[in-house]
Amino acid sequence: MARGVQTEDAENDRIVLDLLNSVEADGSRSQRHIASELGIALGLVNAYLKRCVKKGLVKVGQAPARRYAYYLTPQGFAEKSRLTVDYLSSSFSFFRRAKADCAQVFESAKSRGFRKLVLAGQSDLAEVAILCAVESGVTIVALVDKRSDVCSFAGLPVVTSFEQVGEAFDAVVVTDVRRARETFDGMLAVFGRERVLAPALLGLRVPGLESAS
Repeated sequence: MARGVQTEDAENDRIVLDLLNSVEADGSRSQRHIASELGIALGLVNAYLKRCVKKGLVKVGQAPARRYAYYLTPQGFAEKSRLTVDYLSSSFSFFRRAKADCAQVFESAKSRGFRKLVLAGQSDLAEVAILCAVESGVTIVALVDKRSDVCSFAGLPVVTSFEQVGEAFDAVVVTDVRRARETFDGMLAVFGRERVLAPALLGLRVPGLESAS
């Protein structure tokens, strides 16, 4: 019974993730087109879209020819990021994808002259970043997570605020996978766009700022 429920939940999350990705790519497409793209019934697309609208993940606007257009809300972008990481984390591709994305982030950091970095968020992604930093030639000086109750993680000091970081640092890398958008936006407000980086798999895109650059 429990395994059946888990399978059903996983399938539900997969459909929601596919739907949110489709809406982000082009929300003006018809539900029939989306159904064909995702390989599911038209009625299922309609039901899931209504559910996403009710949850505040998607908003509806007018489109030409008396049609509707769908748009992701900030909450929708956050949920898409969470589901993406959950999906990757449950697959064998997570480590490979996370390592490649972290390496790209660290190369971008070095190109800007950033050598000392702080991670924001304790997670599996943070652990991959810590391992990848050694190969990339950057230094992770601390991990900041206001919800953490440990003092170290993968050999790295953990503190609950940036004021507690023991040495100067150049930039912040978002590694919070559960509250990626919330953490990302908070870091932007404090440190500015140039000093905040995020692995591409988190799907954190802001106009004028590349997610992994």
